[in-house]
Amino acid sequence: MAPLLDSLPLLLLVAGIGLAIAEALIPGAHFVVLGVALVLAGLVGLLLGPAASPLLLAALVLGFGAASLYAYRELDLYGGKGVARTRDSDSLKGQTGRVTERVTTQDGQIKLHEGGFNPYYAARSIHGEIPEGTEVMVVDPGGGNVVKVEALEAIEDPIDRELREDRQNVETDAEPERETDTEGA
Repeated sequence: MAPLLDSLPLLLLVAGIGLAIAEALIPGAHFVVLGVALVLAGLVGLLLGPAASPLLLAALVLGFGAASLYAYRELDLYGGKGVARTRDSDSLKGQTGRVTERVTTQDGQIKLHEGGFNPYYAARSIHGEIPEGTEVMVVDPGGGNVVKVEALEAIEDPIDRELREDRQNVETDAEPERETDTEGA
């Protein structure tokens, strides 16, 4: 049993390298965190020599695993956070953002909430002027780096429009009630 305990750091190192190779052959981030944790714990175990007890190695695997998971998520190695990034101009239609420089029919700039690597776009308004800080929606991506936008408060939902039209129709169809004079009788 003692020879196995002496070679435990080497076993961790080899297993970690094996998982790293498996990750390289079959990408998908299923083995990267554990592989890094095993490699680092194995290297530290080899450096410590006989002082590397199985409990210490287990603690190192857990510690390095937590650190590599944190680094993996923060560095976004596989692009997991950027899944919703735009890929072409058509995917910009319907995106929302905020005006960073007053938008007119001739000039302006917006920052899209999910606008990709550089979320700032030159923008033109459909109608009039949109002040800085206003929430907007892209109504025409334009095919270039200039998008046409409209203020969100100016965009009417189709359901709201139908309800408003129905209310107007009901009001115009209803006859006004006639007041009767009951005092003079």
